[in-house]
Amino acid sequence: MNTRIEHDSLGEMEINNDVYYGIQTQRAIENFNISGMPISSEPFLIKGLGYVKKAAAMANKELGVLEPEIADAIIAASEKIIAGEYLDQFPTDMIQGGAGTSVNMNANEVIANIALELMGHKKGEYQYCHPNNHVNCSQSTNDAYPTAFRIGLLLRLNSYRDSLVDLAKSFDRKAEEFKNVLKMGRTQLQDAVPMSLGAEFKGWATTLREEVERLQESKMLIRSINMGATAIGTKVNAPEGYPELVTKYLTEISGLRLYLAEDLIEATSDTGAYVQLSGVIKRTAVKISKISNDLRLLSSGPRTGLNEINLPKMQPGSSIMPGKVNPVIPEVVNQTAFYVIGADTTITMASEAGQLQLNVMEPIIAYSLFTSIKYMRNACNTLRTKCIDGITANAERTKEMVMNSIGIVTLLNPILGYEECASIAKEALRDNKSIHDIVVKERKLISQEKWDEIYSFENLIHPKFINN
Repeated sequence: MNTRIEHDSLGEMEINNDVYYGIQTQRAIENFNISGMPISSEPFLIKGLGYVKKAAAMANKELGVLEPEIADAIIAASEKIIAGEYLDQFPTDMIQGGAGTSVNMNANEVIANIALELMGHKKGEYQYCHPNNHVNCSQSTNDAYPTAFRIGLLLRLNSYRDSLVDLAKSFDRKAEEFKNVLKMGRTQLQDAVPMSLGAEFKGWATTLREEVERLQESKMLIRSINMGATAIGTKVNAPEGYPELVTKYLTEISGLRLYLAEDLIEATSDTGAYVQLSGVIKRTAVKISKISNDLRLLSSGPRTGLNEINLPKMQPGSSIMPGKVNPVIPEVVNQTAFYVIGADTTITMASEAGQLQLNVMEPIIAYSLFTSIKYMRNACNTLRTKCIDGITANAERTKEMVMNSIGIVTLLNPILGYEECASIAKEALRDNKSIHDIVVKERKLISQEKWDEIYSFENLIHPKFINN
């Protein structure tokens, strides 16, 4: 095997000459065999690292800290990383010790060796372009890694937001389709008052659009970065004007609205933005899980349950019960939500575990946030395409259940009063009678015409105050 010898402060190591990463990445591979998910599984994080290293080289070149030839090679190498090349050269595990040092060094080594080849040198000839001295110039893991992480989050959140918007639109379409389907509303799983099935779906669309707004708000905190803070926020080893300049370049090359934090010491140790973002994602997960619960209830049966709606039949539901079909899509969405709720707890504890000027637990925060966002995006898309878009309504059954319900007596409260209506409800339940027969035919409390006015379709779904 063609190899090269690299060294660090702990000693020497033989490195496969086919790879672009170096000794510190190799140590990370050997030390952190935890999740089985390399950082390359989150391409937006790698793209963020590429942006960070390119912007740093541009700022260092302008400030005269890096020689133009070396800076240009680093910039060119970083552009290849941004373009998605060399993804397989980022094998370090997402969960790792060291506050992300292995991630940062993985990027430094890969970019240094690409730059060396662009300059006409061999991998490992670091005297011409060094991972620490040149690629990591004016940086620390403690500002480069969080900034790349935040850029990756902002890029990842775009597709998640789109999936939420599309899911809300899907519910809107069903709301329009089902606007004339009469059904019974329920509270505490008991009959309440009538409504339209369309209004139920419209409510789900509205609650998801609220989440899109909350997501946009939480992104504002993620846009604040600490580039130039270096180790703890004092800007040690960074030239004058570097933090502002590198932030300017990052904004330009990424197309993202990024802001330099006002207090770099605070920004280097604080992870509150991640807690807030995770809370928003958890909130959405809770809402979508509740909707999935409702879908499973409304489709229960088909003959012994509510059976108000039909979910698309996706697969046979039993290895022993012929013909059984289960609500597998809402079920998988429920389980995704449970994961996200658990990940939020992980993020909370990891954020709390920060000590003094740095939070070393940021890798698990990154892992938890990236997976939560990806899983929720996939869950939204799956729920929309494999469930919501194909739902049909059992309109005759829902109408029959409304008119046979005890709950419709509530509409008579303004005319007959609560006590009389309670008596009617009790008799209907005890003797298995309809509200109509007791009120109109037996007690003759209102006329058929008045009944028809009160219990018209329009008044049932958009009730108006009707009295004597």
